[in-house]
Amino acid sequence: MLKAVIFDFDGVMVDSEPLHFKAFQQVLADKGVKLSKEQYYTTYLGYSDYDCVAEVSRDFELELTDSEVEDLIKLKTVAFEDLARQDGCLIEGVREFVSMLCDKGIRMAICSGALRSDIDLLLRSTELTADFETIVTADDVVRSKPDPESYHKVLEGLKAAKTIDSDECVVIEDSHWGLAAARAAGLKCIGVTNTYSAEALDGNADIIVDNLQDLKLDELNKLCSED
Repeated sequence: MLKAVIFDFDGVMVDSEPLHFKAFQQVLADKGVKLSKEQYYTTYLGYSDYDCVAEVSRDFELELTDSEVEDLIKLKTVAFEDLARQDGCLIEGVREFVSMLCDKGIRMAICSGALRSDIDLLLRSTELTADFETIVTADDVVRSKPDPESYHKVLEGLKAAKTIDSDECVVIEDSHWGLAAARAAGLKCIGVTNTYSAEALDGNADIIVDNLQDLKLDELNKLCSED
């Protein structure tokens, strides 16, 4: 039976990926990098901020030092926060789905490659902070998705508060990186087509939906009961 739902954040709960792209685009332009939307979504989406900048540095031969990478991330965070304050970005159906889970006593957590400051800012703006008992971000892990480290940490957090097994949890992700990470942690997965097509998510997701409101509690309970 379902006891907890673990949400990815960007692309699942909030449509902040366009804001992340614009923020990265702004700060990288000062380094002479013209990052296209296609490049970002095809190559860099799903990385933590640090890994994204480090990969761009390698791909565009910027030869940035660790200190320069950190400085760019700070600039990107400021740019993102400015954009986020101007643009409400909660995805349609999320508030209703979270409310349904609350009413049924289902525990909720967030597992994201975003920075905690970004997540806290957006959760406050949507007034959903209190609904999530465990939040794991890029600040909490060494290895970002598709490595399963972040999902292992979420499970540790959930288990620390109250006994729960991995087969009583369901993950909701919007990218193949995230789905692969959840799979590697031994978790059941739902793919939502907010960012990528169903075809792109197929193979790692147990269920694929277009909107979280398409998910029914009976369906989630059934998924948890399957071997």
